[in-house]
Amino acid sequence: MSAYVPPGWPTGVHPPGTERFEDTAVAWLFELVPPEYRRYGVLRRYPAALSRMARQHVSAAVEAARLGFRTARTELAGTVPPHGVEAVLDIYRREGTRLVAIGEAIELVDGALNGATFTPKL
Repeated sequence: MSAYVPPGWPTGVHPPGTERFEDTAVAWLFELVPPEYRRYGVLRRYPAALSRMARQHVSAAVEAARLGFRTARTELAGTVPPHGVEAVLDIYRREGTRLVAIGEAIELVDGALNGATFTPKL
């Protein structure tokens, strides 16, 4: 099996087909969901289920960041000075970008957990 992983593959997750791929994928996915999810053995037994839940959780966080960005000026007016609002908007921009990248990485790992293979593009 090839050890190739595509751009955007998460750091710390071994390539698909290697001995520790699934273990490292599960550990990484658990970092992306609420800690309470670790209580449920079914998510360890079925990494594809954990991946689905992580994908949904991160997707919801992206939507929340987008909503927060759209409404921050109005909702913070009068309680946070303009420079503070701009700083909050910057946080939403940065976190939104980070969350979207995580969502894309989850898609890659999810694909690998479900049998997808990756080959370098020439």
